[in-house]
Amino acid sequence: MGTPPVAVVQKLHPVFPGRVNEDIAAVTAHLAAKGMCTPRVIPAADGRLWVETEQGPWRALTWVPGRSVHKVSDPALAAAAGALVARWHHAVSDLEHEFVFSRPLAHHTPHHMELLQQALDAHKDHRLHDQVAPLAQEVLGLWERWQGELDEPTAVAHGDLKISNLRFDEAGQGICLLDLDTMGRLPLSVELGDAWRSWCNPAAEDAAETRFDLELFEASARGYLAERPLESWQRVLLPFGVERICLELSARFLCDALEERYFGWNPKVAPTRGAHNLLRGQGQLALARSVHSQLGAMHQILR
Repeated sequence: MGTPPVAVVQKLHPVFPGRVNEDIAAVTAHLAAKGMCTPRVIPAADGRLWVETEQGPWRALTWVPGRSVHKVSDPALAAAAGALVARWHHAVSDLEHEFVFSRPLAHHTPHHMELLQQALDAHKDHRLHDQVAPLAQEVLGLWERWQGELDEPTAVAHGDLKISNLRFDEAGQGICLLDLDTMGRLPLSVELGDAWRSWCNPAAEDAAETRFDLELFEASARGYLAERPLESWQRVLLPFGVERICLELSARFLCDALEERYFGWNPKVAPTRGAHNLLRGQGQLALARSVHSQLGAMHQILR
C-alpha cells in the first residue's frame, strides 16, 4: 500500500477569488474548536492562505481520510448524511463571521424567474424556444403559486450539499463536509432544500423524467432532526424549500438552454449546450412536480 496523502492541492474555480480562503479558515477553525472533523487550509511559506499564479489562485488543504459517494443509494446513507449536516449546522450556529466573499444572487429565486422571462422574450427565434416556452411557463406558474417564505432568517450554511461534498467512513457514518468555497449565510429551507432535491433524486441529473424519493427524504430528515431538533415554524418551511430549489434550478437551466451557456456540456449526453440544458430543466421541473404532489406527506414526516 502506498503512503496516504497529507494534503490536497487545488486550483480554485474562476468564480472564486483567493480571499474565499479567509472565510474557509475562519469557519474551519470554529468547527475544529467544536470538535468537528474538517479540512483546514495549509498556509504557504509566506503565511498566506493561497498562492496567486498566472492561471489563478491555488491552495492546499489537509487531507481527510474516508470515502466520497456520488449517489444516495439507501436510507441508511441518507440518515447518516442528514445527521452529519445537522452536526455541522449545530457547530456553526454560534459563529459570528462576516464573509469576505458572497454570492448574493445565487439563490435569489425571484431574480432567476425574471431572467427566465427575459430569455423567453429575447430569444423567440432560438431553435429550442418552442420546446422551452411551455416548460418555462409551467415553472413561472408554479412559482407564482409557491407557498413558502422569502423572508426566512439566514444562518451560516455550506451552500452546496450535494452528496459528493460529504465525507463518510467505511461504516457509512459521516465524517465532515468538503468543498467549502460556497459557504455563506442562507435560509435553512434553501440549504436543506438544495440538499434534499439532490439526495432524493434517484435519477441522473441529466434525466428528463424523475421523481422525489420520499423514503430517502424521511430517512435523512429523521437523521437531521435526531441530531438537531428544530422549531415547528422551521419544519413547516422545509418542504417548500425543496420545491423552491427545484423550480429555481429548472428556471436557470431553461434560461441557459436559450442562451447556450452551460459550462458542463457533455456531447455524449446531448448534441448541443442548449439541448443539455433543456434536459436538466425538464428533470428539475419533473422533480418540482413530484415534490409538490408530496408536500403533505413531507410535512407529516417533519411533524
